This record gives sequence, structure tokens and C-alpha cells, in this order.
Amino acid sequence: MAYVSVEGLPALGKSELLAALRLFYPGQVLVLPELVKEVGEREGLDPFRNRGELNQAILAAIPKRQGQIEAALDQGLLVVEESHLGVHAAYCAALGDEQFLAEFRRLERELRWPNHFLQLEASIAVSLARQAARGEPRWQVGREVLERMLGWLSAWHTEQGHEVEKIDADRAPPEVLADLIRALGLAYRSLPQGEALPYLILLGRPAAGKSELIQFLKGLSPEQRLERYHLGTIKVLDDFPILWEKFIEDDIWEEVGKGRLISARAEENYYVTDDHTWPFLIEKLNRLVEGEPLLPGRTLLVEFSRGGEGAYRRALARLSRRLLERGAIMYVQVSFEESWRRNQARYDRDRRDGILTHAVPWEEMERTYRSDDWGELAPTPSGYVEVNGIRIPYVTVKNEPEPLTPEDFSARYSPAFEELFHLWKKRG
Repeated sequence: MAYVSVEGLPALGKSELLAALRLFYPGQVLVLPELVKEVGEREGLDPFRNRGELNQAILAAIPKRQGQIEAALDQGLLVVEESHLGVHAAYCAALGDEQFLAEFRRLERELRWPNHFLQLEASIAVSLARQAARGEPRWQVGREVLERMLGWLSAWHTEQGHEVEKIDADRAPPEVLADLIRALGLAYRSLPQGEALPYLILLGRPAAGKSELIQFLKGLSPEQRLERYHLGTIKVLDDFPILWEKFIEDDIWEEVGKGRLISARAEENYYVTDDHTWPFLIEKLNRLVEGEPLLPGRTLLVEFSRGGEGAYRRALARLSRRLLERGAIMYVQVSFEESWRRNQARYDRDRRDGILTHAVPWEEMERTYRSDDWGELAPTPSGYVEVNGIRIPYVTVKNEPEPLTPEDFSARYSPAFEELFHLWKKRG
């Protein structure tokens, strides 16, 4: 039940109940507002008089909303969305809006749908009374439309094979909220006490084990992650998806006759041919970093690989000053031979754009990653590297043999994070 939608008639308390979840379950839940209302309010569109414009704005907003859902699920959060596109389709059916219904049917199979539906249930009379009390005439819906909407929505759920769990909303607010919390399986927990690294820069050769380490850390409870590794809720920024998108763009440029711009094909994969790509990726990461607020209890983790003479020195010199001043570096060390072995072992042709399943072709390994300058920058197992006049704490972790069990990861990385946090605190 990682992605849940809470639906129901207007003014039954969906927004208010979900606001309580957002407040009392930080780090566990991502609450998403009703897309239709969010778009309508932002664009200043009336849901009845401006239906065509509203529908186009909703369709344009869908990719971003789907991306938010996927990103939150990747972070292990429970996604709770107020309403869903099926409800809007039901209103369109009730209002005779065939144009949007046609678009909805076209999109239906492409969308990521909730895997659980919760419906707040009360009579139409209750909804009408609460709508009047709420005092939002622009969003007020009458009895006949609500009756037709409910009929279409019920038939659609049946057609799709959805199980809809109903919660009686015609009760005192604490009772409704308690049932909603139980249905979502939430357990209140105090935020862990202690300080977390706000930024972690994770470096190392391709397939050195960086992504596997992140997967291990994300699987820990917040208490374990903070107490043993000094990390909060982890948000990852990785330059590989950016690079992969550039490879796909090169495919398109090639297809339209312009030729590839920054890469060449290597059987089923690609390698970089223009070294301006590497600073470009750092600048893209910087813009992502600047777009992320510094949140208490969260660690922003920035991951990338570089190779060749002076590569890490140049990359770090270009990196966001915020990262350098507030962050720490962990370098995951494996030999070139081990990097190539793991690189081949993890490759999944059908998922070659994935963080844990992509492979760097031999041409790129040989040209870029056979050597790097980390040992020159950081000759001791731990300490400080100086970049742009800033002393950044670092720890180098030898990651051979490959850790396979949680105990392996804990034995190797818990002491390393302890040392890194000590250096970070000592720097002041």
C-alpha cells in the first residue's frame, strides 16, 4: 500500500484530514493535494465556466505529478493523494464533457494508479451542508451532478477491479482521522534526536558499490540511520540519469540527420566523446542542489563518478559552494579490475538505464575510469581536502571484497560514517 488515494464527495474533510497526516507523520508520508483543485487555483480557472482550459492545464500537469509520486516511492515514502484522475473523469461524465473523457481513456493505461483506494463516505445531504459551510462557491457542486458522478465512479472502479475501502465520514473528526490512520498503517514516532549530515558527496568508480550502499542506507529505520550513520532521510541526486538522457537525445539527433553531439554508440550502450559533458553534468547537479531546501532531518546525497588526470579536482572545484561548505565526502574505493568485473555482473540489458542495472562500456572504462586523482587529493584514509579555500572532511572506504549482507555493510560503513561525522563536527 505504498500509493493510496483518498476520494469522496466534496467537503467531507479530505483536505483537512490529509493536512493532519502531513503535519504529524513527517518522513513517512508524502501528501499530494487534489490535482484538479491545485491546477484550478493556480491558473485561476473556474471548474464549470473554464472546463476546456482547466482540462488542458490538468493534462499538462500530469507528468510532473507522476514524477513526484515515483520519486517519493523511490525514497520509501507512503504517497497519499487527495482524489485522483478517475474522480475528475467521473465529474466530466456527469457534466457531459466527452472531450476530456476521450483523453482520459487514452491516458488510462499509461498512468501510475494508486494500489489502494480509500473513500470517505457520507450522504449527499451531508456534502451539500458542508459545502455551504465551507464557503467556496466556485467549487460548489449540486445534488444531480454528485449523483451522476458517484454512479460513474462506482462503475469505473468495478470495471478496473479496484477494491475500495470505505470510511464513514459522518462522524466526529477524531474518529474519522483514527480510522484513516489505521487504514494507512501509520504509526506515530518521535523524530530521532541527533544531528544528521545535511549533505553527503559520494564518489567512486562505476560499480564501486555507491548505489548498493545507498540502497542499504535507505532500508534502515530512521533511528538506525541517524544513530549509526549520522544521516537523515536520504534524497539522492545522481548525474547518471542526466547523462543517459543526453545519450537518448544523441540518438534523436542522429535519427534526424544532425549527428551525435556528445557520445558514440558501443554495442547496446554509449560512451562520452566530448569532455565538456563532465562539467556540464556538475552544473546540472548544482542546479538541482540549489532547488532543494535544507530540511531538518534530511540528508541530500550527491553521487557521481569521475576519472582521468585531475578529474575529481576539477569536478569538486565546480561543485556548489553550499555542498562544499556544509557537506562531507565519502570515496568508495575499488580497483579498476574490480570495477569492471562488477560493472559486467550487474548489467541488465532490459533495464540498462537503471541506477543499479546499467553498465559502462569498455571504451568508457578504458578512456575515462582506468585511473583517477582521488589518491592525490586525499592520500590518507581520512582527513580534509581543500577546494576553493574550503576544508571538506572525507573518508575513503575500501570496498573489496563486495559486501553482500546487512552485517557486511554495517561492519564496513558504520565506523567510516562515525569517523566522517567526527571530522565534520571538528571542522565546525
